[in-house]
Order: sequence, then structure tokens, then C-alpha cells
Amino acid sequence: MDPYLIGTLNNISPVGLGKLTDGFKLTVDVAQANGIIVRSFKMHDMDFSDNLLAIGRAGAGVNNIPLERCADQGIVVFNAPGANSNAVKELAIAGMIMGARNMYEGISWGQTLTGDVATEVEKGKKQFAGTEISGKTLGVIGLGAIGAKIANAAEALGMKVVGYEAFKPHPCLTADVKLYDSAEEMVPECDFVTIHVPSLPTTKGMVNKDLIARMKDGVIFMNYARPDLIVVDDVVEALESGKMRKYMTDLLEPEYIGKKGIVATPHLGASTEEAEDNCAVMAVEEVMDYLQYGNVRCCVNLPNLTVAPVAGTKRVCVITKGLKFSVDNLIAEAVGADNIVALQSNNRVGFAESPYEYTIALVKDSADLSAAAAIAGDGVLRVRVL
Repeated sequence: MDPYLIGTLNNISPVGLGKLTDGFKLTVDVAQANGIIVRSFKMHDMDFSDNLLAIGRAGAGVNNIPLERCADQGIVVFNAPGANSNAVKELAIAGMIMGARNMYEGISWGQTLTGDVATEVEKGKKQFAGTEISGKTLGVIGLGAIGAKIANAAEALGMKVVGYEAFKPHPCLTADVKLYDSAEEMVPECDFVTIHVPSLPTTKGMVNKDLIARMKDGVIFMNYARPDLIVVDDVVEALESGKMRKYMTDLLEPEYIGKKGIVATPHLGASTEEAEDNCAVMAVEEVMDYLQYGNVRCCVNLPNLTVAPVAGTKRVCVITKGLKFSVDNLIAEAVGADNIVALQSNNRVGFAESPYEYTIALVKDSADLSAAAAIAGDGVLRVRVL
């Protein structure tokens, strides 16, 4: 069997690409690729060939990938949640301390000094006096892999930590966090608030004038997640009025430049050697597992499903959307019901109203699978025989 071809759209960590086994080969011709590993390259205007089966995002955010179009073409999109969580945690903690101690403002001022610098420093340093974080309360909106690690680190630094999580806190959470039923209930007691949730219809603009009004006067707010989680005008107004002391973010936007109280780093959250390596390794391993075995894990546009290997079997993998009848019957008709050793399916409501479903059937090696690839029916997006 010819090796699967893997293309890249950014500089991908050699550590990650080094995980490719003998069944895979790098190609510079992305149009021929069966899998693509990508970081921030914008793929929305790309045309995808029938060769493309999977995209691995070496990072968490996937706003640069047309998820619904990929799903409708039977292209599985993976990401690497948690692989960069330590890097983001460290940057967020640094941002919190920087904001509390007015470090950015002090450093910037210091770079303007001339003449007797020592004297000027002694005369001017009082204007940058800040506060300590020990003994203060940090509110964490979103206790996933990143938020949980920030909570753990904050507690270790002597802070009281409270949180809100719409689902379940990540298993790595060890801090004694008081959980609230909503962000609105949580923020009134917080000296610092940090947000770590994905960009969803339910989270976009959630940090607005109403939520800000519930916060403490002089709160330091941190956003190391996604830019559209906040209403920019509401944050700027809060900074100008003094309601909000600082807005610390890793999401440098044009409207932030020159705004007092906004300290924005240029998207450095995952820009460490370790995070880039971890994300690339995770993305590469997910793509390989899917191309070789049909297993889907950490998928962002289609159902997740992994099936353990069974000796003496091959796999028929089917992606469907809005199928009006059971895919089980289609597979049974194609390969013979007696030849099916096991069959598992998973579905989720996709981007449209119709659900996507993914099915893996383990079929005896002795079965004739020639008809499986030709499974017909409206809503069958892709069939693979492995």
C-alpha cells in the first residue's frame, strides 16, 4: 500500500513531524495530501481535493478552518486541546502579576529616562506602585485544561480562587475552588477575573457592560482565550471610567493600540518551543490514527469514535449526515450481516440541523468488501475501507 501523504501549511515542529511512521510521507503538494497539519494558516478560501481526509490543527483554536464545509466533504478536523495549556497558564499568571504591579507602564516609562537615571527612578517610581496578588481573589471563567491549571497556580501563589464552569472542571484541577452557577454570581467578589472558554454562540460577547457592572471597582480582567468573548467598547468604557483597572490580553487588536489600561501581548500564548512541540505531536498522532485505523478523537467538526483493534478484521468507516435510515443496514447489505464482528456509531448535532454520524464496522478479513466503498444513499459523505 502506498504511504499516506501529509502536507503542511505552516512551519510545523520537527518533533511532531518526526512522529510520522513508515506508512506516511511528507509532500509539498498540498493538493495531493491525505492529511494536512496546520497552525494559523487561513484555510477558508482553499479548495479541498477528494484526496484530503483529515486536517490536524497543531493548537486549540480552529477559527482558521472552515469546519462545516470540511464536515460536509467528509474531512475530519482535529485539534490539540490541552497541549499548550501550560504555556498559556504561565503567560496568564505573568499577565496577572504584570497588571497588578504596573510593570508594563513602569518599564515603558523607564525607557524614556535620560540624564541622572537613578535620581529620576527614585522620584518617579511611586506613580507605578501596585498591589500584590497574595490574599486576593481570582475568578476563573472556564475550568478546562488551561483554566484549571491557572487556578492551581494561583492558589499556590496564595490567592483565593473561585470559578464558573458550564460543564465539568478538568481532572487536573487540584485547587480548592468555590464553584458558582454563573459568571454573574461569581464576579462580584473577584479582584481579578480571567476567562478561558471557547468561542461559541453562547460565549461571544459574554464580557459586556452588564457583566462588568457586577465586577468590583478596580478589577483587573484577563482574556488569554478569544477576542470575541468581550465587547470591546464596553471594556474600553470600563477602563476609561475606572471601573476596570486593567485589561490584560494576549489578543492584540488594532483598536487596543494606544488605549490606556490595555496591555496586549502579540498572541504569545502557545509560542513556546515546548507548546509547539506538544501541539504538533498531538495533531500528527490524531491524523495518523484516523488515516490508518479510522479512529476519531479530539475532533471539532464530526463525532468522536475510537474502536479497539480485533484480530482477523478489517474496518468499514462511514460518515453520514441526516441519513433517513440506519447506516447499519447499508453496511450489512454491502458486506453481509454474518461478516460483521462489531459495529459502533456516534452522532452529534452538527453545524446544520441534520446530525452527523460516524460508524466503524469491524468486518471479517474473509468478507468480500468490494461493494462497501460503493455504499449508496443520500447523506453518505464518505466511506473508507481499512
